[in-house]
Amino acid sequence: MSTTSQSAVPSTDGAALRRSISNTLKGSAGNLVEWYDVYVYSVFAVYFESQFFSPEDKNSTLYVWAIFAATFLMRPIGAWFFGRFADRHGRRLALTVSVTLMAFCSFIIAITPTAASIGIWAAIILLFARLLQGFATGGEYGASATYMSEAAIPGRRGFLSSFHYVTLVGGHVLAQLTLFVMLTFWAKPEISEWGWRIAFGIGGIAAVVVFWLRRGMDESLSESSIEAAREGKDKKSGSMYELFVHQWRPLLLCFLITAGGTIAFYTYSVNGPKMIQSAFAGNDPMTGTLINLGVLAFLMVLQPVGGWLSDIIGRKSLLVFFGVGGVLYSWYLITQLPHQHDATLAFLTLALGFVILTGYTSINAVVKAELFPTHIRALGVGFGYALANSLFGGTAPLLYQGALKTGHVDWFAIYVTATIAVSLVVYVFFLTNKGPNWLDGTRK
Repeated sequence: MSTTSQSAVPSTDGAALRRSISNTLKGSAGNLVEWYDVYVYSVFAVYFESQFFSPEDKNSTLYVWAIFAATFLMRPIGAWFFGRFADRHGRRLALTVSVTLMAFCSFIIAITPTAASIGIWAAIILLFARLLQGFATGGEYGASATYMSEAAIPGRRGFLSSFHYVTLVGGHVLAQLTLFVMLTFWAKPEISEWGWRIAFGIGGIAAVVVFWLRRGMDESLSESSIEAAREGKDKKSGSMYELFVHQWRPLLLCFLITAGGTIAFYTYSVNGPKMIQSAFAGNDPMTGTLINLGVLAFLMVLQPVGGWLSDIIGRKSLLVFFGVGGVLYSWYLITQLPHQHDATLAFLTLALGFVILTGYTSINAVVKAELFPTHIRALGVGFGYALANSLFGGTAPLLYQGALKTGHVDWFAIYVTATIAVSLVVYVFFLTNKGPNWLDGTRK
């Protein structure tokens, strides 16, 4: 049986705590920018789709979300490459390389000519840049989740590692804030014409700044481990053979833990704001943007609360809360939120979903990191997450759009509920609140 342990007695070493907080902030800054680059696409999709596809094409919206989903196919490849790299050459270097690649792709999208100028090549360039970003994001999750879990001190791991999703959601908040500022000064045609390019350019510039911040982080992987891998003495570090032959149980657990969480995350935090955006698009797009900005900021603030709570009552308790809440609430959110035209009710409907979602998002990084020994941790966490993310998370926006088009939103709601239910079974029967774990250096 695996474990999602509460950490040991909190450290009283003030210097160690300050060092841990410093590394958490530096790691978080890169995560924030990288996820801004991911979410700026979904937030501005309705504005730039006419620049990459013909406005007369009724399927242009599906094409935009198909590209969004296609990027998730690259995440397992990125998780393999960067996970292996992080387990052999260190977390810091892997994170620095991934954020550099994200910046490059954001700049490419920002300067790509429109379909009116270069035809289908505009869509091809967009797809190529997003596939590369999917590759980088696949590496970012595993390396950053591992780094922030390892950098956190015992007794504070839930709280400190929760900033992984604070910044992940924060990237979405920044993307929404960018749209809000643009809507304040410009009309929709201006944003569709050239404003969206500024949004992608901001992500590229910010990533360059983060490149220098990450160079100053402490390395959480020991020098002896890096040296052994460099000299070929440690064949197990970052090895797919080691992962699939000797670590397949925690890998399977990581996949199943993620499946329900990732489909809920993309349904609630990507589809949810798009539902609100569509509901208020006709008469008051500014109100819809403000609701989304506020409710996503609420989700961001919830993360350290969930992490702190997990240090007290254990990780399993929060995961079970999410699982039960997701099974009971997803149908209502998916079928009723699109019809909420009252700003307060729309906010509260999605906010309640975010309270439930926090049971997963606030602690999922440390839960997965605790499953794997150091030499395979970045690869195991990243690859298990990326597989589930590609199958269930990244496809959620596309499947929802397809359900809307065919009039079968209820089918999509059943699919989401069933996936969360499968993960709930894992939370209840295969995880425990207390026990030895690999982050504490103890073997199970």
